[in-house]
Amino acid sequence: MRLELTLLVDGEAVTAVLDRPGESLLRTLRERLGRTGAKNACEQGECGSCTVLLDGEAVVSCLVATAQCEGREVRTVAGAVPGEVREAFAACGAVQCGFCTPGLLVSVADLLGRNPDPADAEIREALAGNLCRCTGYEKIIEAVHRAATARTAENTHTGAPGTRPLPPSPSPEKDPTLPHGCDSVMTEGRT
Repeated sequence: MRLELTLLVDGEAVTAVLDRPGESLLRTLRERLGRTGAKNACEQGECGSCTVLLDGEAVVSCLVATAQCEGREVRTVAGAVPGEVREAFAACGAVQCGFCTPGLLVSVADLLGRNPDPADAEIREALAGNLCRCTGYEKIIEAVHRAATARTAENTHTGAPGTRPLPPSPSPEKDPTLPHGCDSVMTEGRT
């Protein structure tokens, strides 16, 4: 059985041809459409690495059947995440191996879209479905606060969008919690 359907992925109308109606959105994005931002880690909805926005709501794409997505809007890490969120993750050292990063970024973008100034408890709840084995979560929470501050500053800025700088990065020399070797990679050029 062949099933052909059209969906909007990161603002682009695309057609996917499926061999079976139960194929996951994750598999369709990665293998049929070449959109590899969503990562394939557990395929059981437990890790959050494949999180995307489906009609504006965060979902784990490994548990969504592509056949349910006809005519719907899908935003991957490439189309859902504002620059302030990406910059904050890099500046705060919230990225290590990078495998969980796309799902975390999409989840943070979703959170900040709903709540522009979340408290730590709200951040932890929003990220509860995203597993990260490398960073620990403190740098990720710091990055969410930094992104929220940058987004608020940009929204109140009267000039061109994206021209307001992010708050200064923490100095790696003064921050002993950064893993060895990650300080220059995570903060270089991110002031």
